[in-house]
Amino acid sequence: MKPIYFLIVCIFFSACKVNHLTGKKTFNAFSNKQLFPMALKQYNSFLKENEPIKGTEEQQQILRIGKNIAEAAQKYFAFKGQPNYLQEYAWEYNLVKNPQRNAWCMPGGKIVFYTGILPIADNPDGIAAIMGHEVAHALADHGGQRMSISLAQQGLNLVALKATEKQPEAKRKAILTAYGIGSSVGAVLPFSRKHESEADKIGLELMAIAGYKVEEAPKLWERMKAASKGKSQPEILSTHPSNQRRIDNLKNWASGAKALAKEINTYKN
Repeated sequence: MKPIYFLIVCIFFSACKVNHLTGKKTFNAFSNKQLFPMALKQYNSFLKENEPIKGTEEQQQILRIGKNIAEAAQKYFAFKGQPNYLQEYAWEYNLVKNPQRNAWCMPGGKIVFYTGILPIADNPDGIAAIMGHEVAHALADHGGQRMSISLAQQGLNLVALKATEKQPEAKRKAILTAYGIGSSVGAVLPFSRKHESEADKIGLELMAIAGYKVEEAPKLWERMKAASKGKSQPEILSTHPSNQRRIDNLKNWASGAKALAKEINTYKN
């Protein structure tokens, strides 16, 4: 077997793991010991270039809600029989001045909210919906999975280049272009949309466990949809589900999230 093909096989077989939160097999070639230091380095670099807001009510609200969602995550894992799973997480919550409607959480629990998303959040429950979603990405190891699929795609790109090297240039270019579009639309983008839906559902459960109103989550996305003003692209070409799909999903999941929260909050080790 040629080295490049052997490498691809090794990546695929070594990267199949069971996610402790979802119980599902996932494609992840990176451990927390690898990811967390990289994330911390990137986070600190970001904060050096984007000074966090301190001492405002908005900043304090982000901090309070972040801690509540982190406590909910601990309850979630304890309920699932993994009470020590989050020991390596070092939660940190920062608000930075930026007009973008965005927030994110890096592997290991490093969170940033942009001031531009606060009008969309509108209230503490809206902030909790966003916080729960971003924390869910970290808990479900989505960062490592995205890096793994990117690594695999790079390897497959090399295979495609090698396999077509004897083809006429025009035909080779057409094949590689078709492969690039196919691998993106048929694999990478659905993979990303799946992560977003998974984070929506887990985030809804986390905010319910923390005592926030899950009914506010679909309202958040209704405000996001209104703010987008028709600028969204077709779902098949997007990394995210459509706003309407998210709204519908969150409404459908609300009763289940509240039932799970009640069970977890009355659960005793």
